[in-house]
Amino acid sequence: MGSFSIWHWLIVLLIVVLVFGTKKLKNIGNDLGGAVKGFKDGMKEGTTDPASTPAAGQVASQQAADKATIDVEAKQKS
Repeated sequence: MGSFSIWHWLIVLLIVVLVFGTKKLKNIGNDLGGAVKGFKDGMKEGTTDPASTPAAGQVASQQAADKATIDVEAKQKS
């Protein structure tokens, strides 16, 4: 009672194809495959030498912080 048979899954698949259409499902599959491939490529590039080059987000946030930071020296009164 808790598990679905193959016929249940075929009916669900048929309903999904009728609702979305095969072209839309193909586009979704291509987009998902491209995202997975890009993620894998990014993981390969990230493991080469992470200490030598900072991430792009870190560089941008560091430059933004440099523009907003005011460098001053405090002097003590005598």
